[in-house]
Amino acid sequence: MVQMRRSGVADLRLHPGRAPHWLVKRMMPMASAICEFIVDEYGTTELLRRLADPVYFQALSNVLGYDWDSSGSTTVTCGVLKSVLSFETHGVVAVGGKGRASLRVPEQLRALEDFGLDGAQLADTSRMVAKVDNAAVQDGYSLYQHVFFVDADGDWTVVQQGMNDKSGDARRYHWCSEHVDNIVEEPHSGMISGKVEEHVLDMTAGSSSSCRDTSVDLVKEGVPRLRRMFENLRPYGQSTLLDWIEPDGRTLQVPAYKVLPRRMNWNAVRRAYEIEPRGYEELLRVEGIGPATVRGLALISEMIYGEPPSWSDPVRMTFAFGGKDGVPFPVPRKNYDEAIVFLRQALEEAKLGRRDRVVALKRLRQFAPPRVVT
Repeated sequence: MVQMRRSGVADLRLHPGRAPHWLVKRMMPMASAICEFIVDEYGTTELLRRLADPVYFQALSNVLGYDWDSSGSTTVTCGVLKSVLSFETHGVVAVGGKGRASLRVPEQLRALEDFGLDGAQLADTSRMVAKVDNAAVQDGYSLYQHVFFVDADGDWTVVQQGMNDKSGDARRYHWCSEHVDNIVEEPHSGMISGKVEEHVLDMTAGSSSSCRDTSVDLVKEGVPRLRRMFENLRPYGQSTLLDWIEPDGRTLQVPAYKVLPRRMNWNAVRRAYEIEPRGYEELLRVEGIGPATVRGLALISEMIYGEPPSWSDPVRMTFAFGGKDGVPFPVPRKNYDEAIVFLRQALEEAKLGRRDRVVALKRLRQFAPPRVVT
């Protein structure tokens, strides 16, 4: 099984303003050509695999000329890819976006049934991916962007991003169908973030397995018994509860998302009791099982049954044409345009059987610095 790569940290800050039109109109043909090259050489699965790699995705954004440290490196690059990718040319399409556009993803995926895909299943996957990063991973970042890439075989990659309202940092979450054996245990293909948070409730960690199982068992106890457990937690250990309680800001600097739950969605717990979920994935699927209820069940699991969740945060870049803000250097527009022409010509000649330009591109790889994984 391919394990999630958790290597390195990049500062993804919220930058004001928009990507300038002169840059976007160059990003689109460049992105289209790069993706077409990858698909022609390696197939659609390889393109999805690369987009699911946070390091490759960041490098792609940099190659296209976007800010190396901006949250917009996600939203703009995803927007460009969504605009240019097509089944006809690349064998891959993208749906979604940020804000309201992210809410239309299930509907857009169901529309892909016209292409022979299982749109309902893809829509269900989209919802679960978002719910896992919203409820099962509680790291202080609120999701605001969700982009779903899918090929004609139904293989998929999801790139979604959250924002920490207090720090202004962004965090990007990558998923790939190739890596997901269990959607609620170590499901990510990678993450990239502004920083590693000190305390994160990660119910997807392997070490949270027993806590997940206990959470499922708890909802099968029924609402009255579970409510008594929840309301009578304090006698079971004041010192351990400190890990869950929000401080006054003068002592322990525990983030606001690591708090003692003050409420549970008892209607959702009642629905879960009636459904009798067979596992944690089915529990998360229950309507109303959100962050507060997940946290409450995890608290009871630890305090009463001794099954603690993981509090460890489950969390590199190249430049080709500079960045729109002039960092590390201004975008040389003439060079950018010449590179687009070269790539387009190489693609056309490759289709005609003349692959000398493609071979030349491959030879350039020997001059690239080796990729170091820390």
